[in-house]
Amino acid sequence: MTQITPTVDFDQDGKQVGWLKVPHSVTRSAYGVLPVPIAVIRNGDGPKLMLSAGNHGDEYEGQVVLTRMIQNLEARDITGTLLILPALNLPAALGTTRVSPLDAGNLNRAFPGDPNGGPTWKIADYVENSLMPRVDVVADFHGGGASLDYRPHASTHYGPDASDDHKKKSLDLVTKLGVPHVMIFERQNKTEGLPDGAIRQGVISIGGEYGGMGSVSRAGVQLVQTAVDRLLAGLGIKGELPENLPEPQILRIGGDAHVYAPEPGVFEPATELGDSVRAGDLCGHVWFPENPSREPVSVPFNGDGDVVCKRHPGRVEAGDCVAHLASPWQA
Repeated sequence: MTQITPTVDFDQDGKQVGWLKVPHSVTRSAYGVLPVPIAVIRNGDGPKLMLSAGNHGDEYEGQVVLTRMIQNLEARDITGTLLILPALNLPAALGTTRVSPLDAGNLNRAFPGDPNGGPTWKIADYVENSLMPRVDVVADFHGGGASLDYRPHASTHYGPDASDDHKKKSLDLVTKLGVPHVMIFERQNKTEGLPDGAIRQGVISIGGEYGGMGSVSRAGVQLVQTAVDRLLAGLGIKGELPENLPEPQILRIGGDAHVYAPEPGVFEPATELGDSVRAGDLCGHVWFPENPSREPVSVPFNGDGDVVCKRHPGRVEAGDCVAHLASPWQA
């Protein structure tokens, strides 16, 4: 069993704001803990939802919305249970980094975790084996981070063995979130992400990318807020869904969607987010200011689709993702 201990009672009605105490013994603090914040808001029996942000520490829109939610929401406002974790990988959130500065752990690559591993792996183990079994739906809000600029989308994830009913519930829920673009991930041969933990636990997994470039987008914050409000309404926890909801565009990412820098240099993109491209079209050039007589290297797209993600920093190393595409999803 994991060594993490909560300061909240998950079965108690009312509103509690406390911590998950993650053991972290170091020279400075032999019996130290990392206090990962958690709120439990419960009002009797009903739907159960876990909301998380800060899985990657440099993605902020979800952190803002969930922090504000903890301050403003009371148990009397809801039916059921909410578990809210606004800074899930706390060391990364405090360090403004994608991965934890304590153990270089990328939380969204650390599942199913290890109760005897580093802090990141302890958190992953606790989320999958102690928190997910308590809920019906998990919603984890991302935002591209410092290295990426995303066209915002909501997403849902399920495994190849998911029942038709599970797929239908997932798709019905994610298309009601008020985000114009929805990504469907049918995860095969993947084990390490938070969505994979949800799949193993039989829990509906909702996600998405709502910003990027390591900043806080006003539009992204509003999209996350709308998505949270719609989730609560769609699950019957709080509020009602608007009538006549527009249908979002439903997309998927294929195997040839990602484009990578072939060598170090400065990448100049040739497209904007939302552009439609075909295989062979120009993604951009890698330039070499340190060797100005050298011709730039052209970087093509490998597949067809819409540009939904672009690299933000100009300087690249070989293997850096500079863009990726998505294409219409077929059921």
